[in-house]
Amino acid sequence: MSPEARSLSRRSLLRAGSAAALGLTAAGCGFASAGDPAAKAAEDKPIDVKIDGDLVYFNWADFVDPAVFAGFEKEYGVKVVQSNFDSMEGMVAKLNAGNRYDIVFPTAKWAERLTQGGRLRRIDHTRLTNAESVFGTYDYFANPWYDPLSEHTVPFTMYKTGIGWRRDRLGDLTGSWDDLWNEKAKGKVFVLDDRDEVLGIGALKHHLRLTTDRPDDLELVTDTLRSLRPRLRGFSSDSYNNLLNGNADMTQAWSGDMAAMLAQAKDPSVFGFQVAQEGAPVNSDCYAIPADAPHPGTAMLFIDYMLRPENVKKNIEYIGYPMPVRGSEDTYAALVEPFPQCQVTTSDLKDDLFYRNGTAQGEKARDAAWTDVKAG
Repeated sequence: MSPEARSLSRRSLLRAGSAAALGLTAAGCGFASAGDPAAKAAEDKPIDVKIDGDLVYFNWADFVDPAVFAGFEKEYGVKVVQSNFDSMEGMVAKLNAGNRYDIVFPTAKWAERLTQGGRLRRIDHTRLTNAESVFGTYDYFANPWYDPLSEHTVPFTMYKTGIGWRRDRLGDLTGSWDDLWNEKAKGKVFVLDDRDEVLGIGALKHHLRLTTDRPDDLELVTDTLRSLRPRLRGFSSDSYNNLLNGNADMTQAWSGDMAAMLAQAKDPSVFGFQVAQEGAPVNSDCYAIPADAPHPGTAMLFIDYMLRPENVKKNIEYIGYPMPVRGSEDTYAALVEPFPQCQVTTSDLKDDLFYRNGTAQGEKARDAAWTDVKAG
C-alpha cells in the first residue's frame, strides 16, 4: 500500500476536547459510581463466550487491518459494525449519551476512569484461549496501575511520544524538546492537537511532573509554550500525512504512526524520529467491554481472535504499533529495525511517564492552561 493511498493513521483524527465541559474531571468522570448496585452487578456478571450477535465496534479510525476483520466475519458468520471516535473525550461522550458498543479501546488513564465508574465488564482471562500469550509473557500487564490485575481490560497496543522531522530539510536534531524551537523549521512545526501531550512538552522541558496541576508549574509551562506558538504552523495529530506531503518540517508525533509512515515511505532516510532526552511520554491502549454491551460474548471471541499470533502480526505491520502478544515480537522488531527510536517495549512503560488522572480542580486547571496555549 502506497503512502498516498493509506487512510488517516491511527490517531490522525484526534482532537482534544474539554474534559470539564463533558463533566469528566471527577474521579468517576461523570459515570455511575462504582458502588452503584446495578453497575456492580453488570460488571461482575460472567460473560458467556459465544456468538450472541454482530460485533458493534468503537475505536480509532483505521486501527485494525481490514483483512483481520474479514477473517473474523467469515469464521464466525457475523458482521463487524464499525464506528470511530476522534478523541477519548468523544468516546466517553458517546457512552454517556447511551450509545451501546460491544468493544471499546480506551487509553490507560481512560481505562482507569471507566473502571472506577463501573462502566466495564470483568473479563475472565481463563475464558480466552490466547490470553496466556499476553499475561504469561508480559508481566507488566498482569497488574497495571490503571486496572489492577487487568480485571476489566486486555492490552492492545503500546506507544511513546517524540518528534518526527524531515532530515532532508533540517539535518540532524539535538535530541531535545528544544528542537521544536529550531529556527530553520519556524512556520513548519506542528504539535499534537492533544492537551496532555502539548502541556507535557513544557513540563518535561522544566523537569516537572508530567501531569502537574500546580498553579506555579502551569504558569511556567504555558509561558514556555506561548513562546512556541509564533513558530507553529498549527495543532494537528496527522503527523503521518503532514510529514509525507511536506506541510511539516517537524512535528510532535506518536511512535506507531511514525513507524507506519517510515515503513511506507519511498525513501525513509528523508525522515527521522527522536525521543527527547528530557523524557518521552508513554501510553497503552486496551480492549474493554462496556457494562451495557449488547453482545459481550461476541466481543470476547473477537478479543481472543485478535490475540492469535497470525492476526497480531498482520495488525502490527498494518498500524506500526507493537501489540504485547508472545510470538509477535520478531514481526515488530523487523518493522522498526530501520527506525530504532520508534521501538516501544514494556520496559519503556515501566519508566511510568504516563498521563494520570487528576482531581476535578486539577483537571480544570489543566484545561485552562490548554485553552491559554491554543489561544496563543
